Amino acid sequence: MSRILLVDDDLGLSELLAQLLELEGFELTLAHDGQAGLDLALAQQFDLILLDVMLPKLNGFEVLRALRSKKQTPVLMLTARGDEIDRVVGLEIGADDYLPKPFNDRELVARIRAIIRRTHIQPSETPQSTYQYGDIQLDPARQEVHCQDQLIILTGTEFSLLCELVKNAGELASKEVLSEKVLGKKLMPFDRSLDMHLSNLRKKMPERDDGRPRVKTIRGKGYIWLP
Repeated sequence: MSRILLVDDDLGLSELLAQLLELEGFELTLAHDGQAGLDLALAQQFDLILLDVMLPKLNGFEVLRALRSKKQTPVLMLTARGDEIDRVVGLEIGADDYLPKPFNDRELVARIRAIIRRTHIQPSETPQSTYQYGDIQLDPARQEVHCQDQLIILTGTEFSLLCELVKNAGELASKEVLSEKVLGKKLMPFDRSLDMHLSNLRKKMPERDDGRPRVKTIRGKGYIWLP
């Protein structure tokens, strides 16, 4: 049973979501302010955190920033509809995905399952323990990446994106395909999620010894990982 932490100060919504997610087979823990949510997230192990932006004591961005300094637990941020700046900031800080309020129950459950599925790869799904791509070594079972003898700390979404790109090195990886494989959702117009995750990935990966870029963006189409 997957464990989920919901951090939201809307008590009515929290109770409704608790009933919904428990019926779907999840174990839910509730927190109603940012500090309580952060304390729980750091003290316990969760498979996913549902994190509202507007919270008392600490807002969602402050919680996420503090969490990311210590843990890479997947985070799905709940944002006000139309507040694109909230989505961009959340992705920059390290959120795995976002969902605007009000949202459809089925979409929420689908997003949760997609995030948990891509961040919990079973050993039976990985025929070998590690893969080597140039100066990058990937360990899917541990969700770890080493580059130039450094352990690179990535979120689950960033790790999945890196895997998809390097597996298809030298070929165009379309944004439509990446959105479905990495984010578990169809690409929507003006959705900048992939761009933000790639930007974070670029910042975290060390430069190549020869100075060549690791990835090339093909505007409006997708990305090419340069071998």
